[in-house]
Amino acid sequence: MNQRAGVVGAGLMGAEIALVYALSGRSVILADTTDEKLEAARQRLSALMEKGISRGLYKPEDKAALARIETTTDLQRFSDCSVVTEAVFESMEVKSAVLKQLDSVCAPQCMIASNTSTLPISTLASHLSAPRRSRFLGMHYFSPVTRMKLVEVIPAFDTSEETLASALELARDLGKAPIRVKDVTGFAVNRVLHAFVIEAIRLVEEGVATPEDIDTACKLGLGHPIGPFELMDATTSSLCLQVQEILQEAYGERFRPRPLLKQRVRAGLVGGRTAQGWRPKSQK
Repeated sequence: MNQRAGVVGAGLMGAEIALVYALSGRSVILADTTDEKLEAARQRLSALMEKGISRGLYKPEDKAALARIETTTDLQRFSDCSVVTEAVFESMEVKSAVLKQLDSVCAPQCMIASNTSTLPISTLASHLSAPRRSRFLGMHYFSPVTRMKLVEVIPAFDTSEETLASALELARDLGKAPIRVKDVTGFAVNRVLHAFVIEAIRLVEEGVATPEDIDTACKLGLGHPIGPFELMDATTSSLCLQVQEILQEAYGERFRPRPLLKQRVRAGLVGGRTAQGWRPKSQK
């Protein structure tokens, strides 16, 4: 088995996971459902690299990593990967379908990791064949993947200690700081984060402070590098709502999404690269 890595899903998370692998010297194959999505991912990574070089985050020679990323719409090409990361849409139905495909294609010794941020790993593992489950676990990266150090490593019921150790070592080899987390809905960070975000939105609903001032308060008063509303604008309020709905189903009222968040998502004020978010784009 070589050091070839596979990533399924060429969105914001998956594309940057592929780049992190490529920067470590590995050859990478990045898959998605259409050539258009893959080309868009290539353009984003190229722009990210150029921006990083201009800011001193990367060296000019790091551009060679982009050439180590191949793209495909055919998961059959994952047959010789030593590790594959699933980074598709945060839906049990979508993820389980991809995992079933990978189970039938990947070599027996290949480690498969899900980048899910909320879904229980043992539930995802149930969609794999019994022999595969010892080589499956969660590896939850944080956005932006190329800059954020943390990786939550989550073993399922049947994950072997050997697989867990390999995943922790792999994360460190990628320049990340892994922590082992119990397999519960939302894991560790999202449970802390969304309790925080829910209260921040409540403050806006009550007229206590504006999103801009709350962001300033969290950065200057708590030492956070980014405020909660800036974070929602970067990752989208629609994803935030989706995660909180999953957490509410698991844990009850403490994670009920605030009415203002639901209202803004329904109005299309979700942030991201194109839509208006909580803050005017000139302030981001």
